[in-house]
Formats: sequence, C-alpha cells, structure tokens
Amino acid sequence: MQRILITLLCTLLTMLSLGLKAQNIRVEGPTAVYNGEQFQIRYIVNTTDVKGFRMGTPPDAFEVLMGPSTSTQQSFSMVNGKTSHTSSVTYTYVLMARKTGTFVIPSAHATVAGSNVSSQALKITVTANPNPNAGQGGRPQQQQRSPARVNRAGTRITGNDLFIKVSANKSHVHEQEPILLTYKVYTQVELTQLQGKMPDLNGFHTQEIPLPQQKRFHVENVNGRPYNCVTWSQYVMFPQMSGKLEIPSITFKGIVVQEDPNVDPFEAFFNGGSGYVEVNKEIKAPSVSIQVDPLPQKPANFSGGVGVFSVEASLDKNQVGAGDPVTLHFVVKGVGNMKLIKEPVLDLPKVFEKYDAKVTDKTSLTSEGVSGSMLYDILLVPRTEGEYTIPAISFVYFDTRSSSYKTLTTEPMTLKVTKGKGGGSAADYSQQSDKDIHNFMIGGNEAEDPQNTFFGSTAYLALNGIVLAIFIVLLIIFRRRAMELADITAYRGKKANKVATKRLKKAAKLLKAGKTNEFYDEVLRALWGYVGDKLAIPVEQLTRENISEKLATRKVSEETIGKFIEALDECEFARYAPGDPAVAMEHTYDKASEAIENIENNG
Repeated sequence: MQRILITLLCTLLTMLSLGLKAQNIRVEGPTAVYNGEQFQIRYIVNTTDVKGFRMGTPPDAFEVLMGPSTSTQQSFSMVNGKTSHTSSVTYTYVLMARKTGTFVIPSAHATVAGSNVSSQALKITVTANPNPNAGQGGRPQQQQRSPARVNRAGTRITGNDLFIKVSANKSHVHEQEPILLTYKVYTQVELTQLQGKMPDLNGFHTQEIPLPQQKRFHVENVNGRPYNCVTWSQYVMFPQMSGKLEIPSITFKGIVVQEDPNVDPFEAFFNGGSGYVEVNKEIKAPSVSIQVDPLPQKPANFSGGVGVFSVEASLDKNQVGAGDPVTLHFVVKGVGNMKLIKEPVLDLPKVFEKYDAKVTDKTSLTSEGVSGSMLYDILLVPRTEGEYTIPAISFVYFDTRSSSYKTLTTEPMTLKVTKGKGGGSAADYSQQSDKDIHNFMIGGNEAEDPQNTFFGSTAYLALNGIVLAIFIVLLIIFRRRAMELADITAYRGKKANKVATKRLKKAAKLLKAGKTNEFYDEVLRALWGYVGDKLAIPVEQLTRENISEKLATRKVSEETIGKFIEALDECEFARYAPGDPAVAMEHTYDKASEAIENIENNG
C-alpha cells in the first residue's frame, strides 16, 4: 500500500511539474548593450494557447522600435503509430538604448492555457558606445536585415509600416539632361510581392536601368525606426521640353503575409495549410516635380548632344585610287543623350562624293545617363587624283558641367589619291600631240580620180561600222562602271564575295595556328559582312529573319538560305561544343565557305 501511495505521489508531482512548465514564459535578451545600440528581447511560451500577452513597460532609457513580432514553432513525432505534437510561440521586440546605466525591464504577463503567468524581469546594463557608427554586434547596420513583423490577420497596415520613397538626383536641369529617378521600398511587415511600373510619360524619354530580380534588403533608420529597405526600380529620364514637368505618382500592388490564429497547427501540418494569410496592399509612391530650363540659343552647327563628350576622327587609308572608296571614322565618347546626336557635318573638297554614315551603337545605360561611344563610319569616294586635305571636323554640344556650349575639333586629315583603274584623273589638253589633227596645209593638189577615192568606198563604210561598234561597246562599259561607282550599295554588293574570301583566307591561317576565338570571330565577320554588303543592310540591323526574307526575294533557293543560317549557327555555337576543337573549326570553315559559294552561284 505504501508503494502505491509513493507511486501516485510521484505521478502527481510529475504532472504538476509538466503543467508548471507549460505555463512558463521564458525571456531571452542581452545583459549588456551600448548606448545607441539596437537589440532584441524574445519571450517564449511553450504552447500556442496564449491570450493577452503584454510586455512589461520598459524604462525611459529604452525605446521600443518594433514589436511584437510573433512567430510559431511546431514539431510532430510519430512512434508506434502514436503522434505527439509540441508547439511554442515567440514574441520578439526590437529596442534601442538611449541612456547609460543599469535598468530593469519588468516581467511580461499573459494568460497561458487558462492560467495567468509571468516571466522573470530582465536587467540590462547600458554603457557608452566606443563606436557610435557601428550597428548591432559591432557590424555596420546597413548590412543587416531586421526581422519583419508578422501581424495577426486583420491587423491594419499603415503608411508607417510600409511605404515607398521617390527621389531624383536633380530637380533643376536643362532639356535633354539626364535625371536618375529612384524608387525605394521601406517595410516593417512581411512583404512578399510588389508590382508597379512607370507609365509612358509626355515630355520625357524614359529608360529603365536593369536591376537584379532577386532583391536584397538592408536596414535603414527612418525617424529612429529600423526598416527593411531595398531599391526597387531606377529610371534614367531625358526631358524633351522645358517648363515644370511632373512625374506622376505610381500605385504599387503588394502582398503582405499575416498570421491566421484560427488555423489549427496540427491540421495545417498534415493538410498543407500554412497558418498564414496573404493580404493585398496598395502603396502609392508620391509624384516628383522637375524644373526644366530650355537650352540657350542653339548654334547653327549644334550636334544635339547634351552631356560631357570627347571626339576623334581618322581615315582607314592614307592613300587610295581615284574612284575607290575610303572610310572616315568619327567617334563620339562620353555620357549624356548619346542616342540623339546627329551625324557630323563634313566640309569636303568638291572631288569627293559622300554617302550616309553607318552608325554603330556601343553605349550602355548607367545612373549618369547613356555612357559609351557612338561610331560613325562615313564612306567617301574621291573622283580625281591629287593630294587633298579633309578639314577639321567640329562637334558642338551643350556641356552640363559648365551649362554652356562647347566646340570640340579634330585634326585635319590628308589623303593622297592616285590614278584609278578606270582613269579617274582630269584630262590635260594643254599640249598637242603628234597624233592630233594638225592645221590644214594650203597648196596646189592634183585632182584625184573619183573612182579611186577612199571616201564612200566599201572599206570606208566597213571601217566606220567597226569604229561605231567599238564606241557603243565602250559607252556601255563606261556607263555601267559609272553607275556602279555612283551606287555604292551595288558596288559593295559586287565586292561582297571578294571581301568575304579575304576574311576566310585570314580565318584559314588562324585555323592552322589553332587560335580558336580569333578564328570564330573572323568567320563570323566574313558571314555577317558578306550578307550585309550583299543585301545592303547595316550589320547591326541584320537578323536571321530578315536575311531569309531578303535572300528569298532575290530568288535564292530555300536550301541555300538554310545552309547559310546553319553556317551562322554552327559558327556561333561550335566554340562551345564538346569534342576536338580543330575538327570543329575545320567543319565550321567548310560550312561557311560552302554557304557563301552557294549564294553566289544560286543568287
């Protein structure tokens, strides 16, 4: 009987201890912090049956920045077909120390499983901060992410919990001067999704700066409160008109996660429930006003450039035959409205024919505007031999640093033009040769027999017929040559195969030398350059679609078109293909040569 009583007493004590444990609130927090440092206090209850939790009122030495942030933990185990379940709730507060000294945060209280329980008080000593710029744990606060607050379902989300700041790096600019517009998100709640985009604006040319899809938050203090912050989107904007222009407010649509206390944790675990609900929230980003001044009176030769630039010019040859083309390279480098700059104006000698520039865009979008370089390749054809000077090229732009127009000037360039294959030099009639018709000689001549005269004879008529035929043939040849030279597009199309052949010969040397990257680059130049010249389309505008379409209109067979596209694809992907590089290079070379030869024969 005594053993039974002892067993019952032990069982009752064990159940009582378990009940007391279930009704305990455990507090975790630092015992010492620096003045100005942010820190966390956590209250942990080992059950989810908690009502009316309230933290003890902290002394004035501490400021509550955030809280409570509530999180629930559950664990399940199954032994011999029996399932056991344990759960706990954690209430987290973020505080900041404001005074030095030793202070006590009173006990927290709550109703746990129907009983009123409390935690222990927490004593914290605050000392002077040796590094006031350091955040928690001595690390820069910008590198941390504050724990987001998960409110209960139905809790109102205010503008202090979640908002968007809009900032422009300049509020007063000139026309075409770039402005960086930044949208920054600040949140103290669990924001999981956000959508919003800049609408089309009148008065602005807008380009969005690509930002990482995976957003990385950091902590920033706003009015003494910590917020998870991230730069959501950025735009470079070029004002196209003067006056006070407004960038309107944008409404972003977000989703915030809140905790649903009505979801049973056990059922949520086994039935796929999460115990959380998603709340739609609209966040309105404010509008921004920009004052745009008109550009001063524009010079006659204004290029349209607004920013900070430099220029350079060169010829691809210093000597060329009359009637043969030469390319003038003009490069604009810098940052600003690069894409709106006009083609340079050239003051050329009258013997030159000039064709529209081929423009190559080598720019990228940055926070300062469009940065990089614009290349203008201008084709010139001198018609007469001699030595000529191409005058300096002036580039006039509006400098945003000095708010004034500036003129940049290149160096003059000298070009020697030799006698071309088709003549190409001015005829000199100042000296009379022995073959020219001389003056008539006056004197007595004996009368000739009309029957023996050459004029009107069969030989005379035959000779005139031959001369006339030769004249007509030469006229056709010279006219065709003149038309080809006048139409530089046809001229380049005719030379396309020759240029491509030279490039393929160079690629063959690179193949033998085993220079893989240089080989593929040269073969690609041969293919793209050939089809660009053949179809009279700038290389930067070529696509596989318009190549196929244009070749088809020239009656090139579908099989030949397919081989050319295959050659392009093989050339671009062969360098990454597995296997012997030498074999792949040789196969690519053969494919490219065959493709060009087929177009020449078929087209």
